[in-house]
Formats: sequence, C-alpha cells, structure tokens
Amino acid sequence: MAAGAAKLNVLLACACLLLLAVGCKASPYWPLEIGFYHDKCPQAESVVKGVMEYAISKNPGNGAAMIRMLFHDCFVEGCDASILLDPTPFSPTPEKLSPPNDPSVRGFELIDAIKEAVEAVCPGVVSCADILAFAARDASCILSKGTVAFDMPSGRRDGTFSNASEPLKFLVPPTSNLSDLLDSFVVKGLNAEDLVILSGAHTIGRSHCSSFVSDRLNTPSDINGSLAWFLRSQCPADATPGGNDPVVMQDMVTPNVLDRQYYKNVLSHTVLFTSDAALLTSEETARMVEDNANIPGWWEGRFAKSMVKMAGVEVKTGDQGQIRKNCRAINYH
Repeated sequence: MAAGAAKLNVLLACACLLLLAVGCKASPYWPLEIGFYHDKCPQAESVVKGVMEYAISKNPGNGAAMIRMLFHDCFVEGCDASILLDPTPFSPTPEKLSPPNDPSVRGFELIDAIKEAVEAVCPGVVSCADILAFAARDASCILSKGTVAFDMPSGRRDGTFSNASEPLKFLVPPTSNLSDLLDSFVVKGLNAEDLVILSGAHTIGRSHCSSFVSDRLNTPSDINGSLAWFLRSQCPADATPGGNDPVVMQDMVTPNVLDRQYYKNVLSHTVLFTSDAALLTSEETARMVEDNANIPGWWEGRFAKSMVKMAGVEVKTGDQGQIRKNCRAINYH
C-alpha cells in the first residue's frame, strides 16, 4: 500500500513537472520572459530608460541608433550583443568593423553609459544583450511619443564570438530586391509582414549617401524627381564609404518621430533605398504598405510585436554565453 502511494506521488510529481515545462515553452516569449530581472535587479529597466530619455533629449539620433543596432545584432549570431565587441589581438576583426556596420552603426558609447549605470546598481547581473534590447524598446516609445509602447522580454546572455565576415552573410545591402530581403528575414524565423513592419524604422535616423547614390541617383530609378534633385545637391556622385560620404535624413517629413510617415513616403517614391522601393514590387507587400500608410494605429502595434519577435532571434539563455562586465570585451575569468 505504502509503495503504491509513493509510486503515485512520484508519477504526480513528474506530471506536474512536465506540465510546467510545457507551460513554459508555450509562453509566447520562451525562453525569454517579461520581468526577468524583477527579483535580480528590479531597477534595471528603469535605469536603462532614464539614460535613454536623457540621450534622446540631447540627440534624437541616439534613439534611431539603438533600434538599428538591435537589428544588426540580432541578424548576426542572434541577439547576443556580439556587435558590441571591440577588436583584440585574438579577434582583430569583429562584427562592428564589417562593411554593413562600419561606419554606419553608431551608439556604442551610449551602450557603455547604460551599462555603467546598470552596473552601479546591480553589478554582474544584466547582460549587454538585454541592455541593447531595452534601449531599443525605450527608443521606440520615446521617439513615437508613446504610441509604440511594449514590454521587452529578457533573459538573454552575451555571446563570445564576433567576426566581420558574419554580417556580410546575413545583412543584405540597401540595394537588395524584395526576394533577397524576404530570404534574409525567413532564415531568421521572420516573415514578409515583419519585413514590411520593421522597415518602418526608416522613418527615423540618417543614411550615408554611399548607401543609395549608385543605384538611386546615378542610374534610372523610380525615385521622386524633387527628392532626387535635393539629394544630388547634398551627395557627391562618387560618394564612397570612408571617403566623401555625407549623411541625410531618411524621412524628410518627420525625421525625428517614429511614425507611419515612412509608408506614405514609399507610396510617393520619396524613399532613399532600393530596398524601400522594393516593398511595392509585390501585391502582398504593397497592400501592407498601403494599410500601414492609411490606417491610423495599424502600424504601431505591429511594430511593437515585430520588434519583440526580432529581439528573440537565436538568443542565448541559461548556461549559454556569459554576462559581460564590459560590453566591449568578453570575460576571461
């Protein structure tokens, strides 16, 4: 009798553990979770937000930089802050020195400042990968004046590998057609809607002339004539990365506001990149562009959802990776 009861208790315990495991994996954010630092570092997210509010008040471009950096990080080695690692004798060419990132990706000093502030209250607890995800979330909220507000799941750990060859494999250039853009998203578990929605971030930030002069201004394209005239007045015809390469705003209408203006720009052919114009080359994506442009509130909620989805790409959790003490360098002990 006692043996039977003990066996039953063991079976019940196993069943409970199984249900718990299934329940965790069924979470829409698994293996990440909302409020991961609630007990470990309850101030973490508020500290990040405070630094971001100050940084954006000084320069709205700081917000755009965080959103772009998150995208470039997540598409290479997953969302593990590998983009933040500096060159070392053992790894002289990390991701940040790769052509898709250098010199256009910026904001590394802002991440340093956030990490320093977080370490001051909770040393060795919050990963650089989570700091970047929180910073991009807060940038979205601040630059949209609160219309893009969402919780960012956390629990990411920091990667220990970074190589300049990797971004060339996964970050397609702004000269890309729709097929190449979709392929780059699908391989990361994202879809056509995510592509169209996340492209909306091009409503903020700046671009180097070399990213669009050769295929949008020096050759026939569908770019609006007035915009082309203005851009030619700002950009040299031989703009090259690292050379004579000025920057221009991506959205001339609301350059410092994260809003749906981007989609209106796509429809009016007043966008900078071939990759932006490519969204009109299929019925499916063109319809999404029209909906985002014309339906108030339609894009904002979807942008929040796609940001969370992207920020969960190939994350390292549990015993994977590490919690870096310095976001620019891996821990060696």
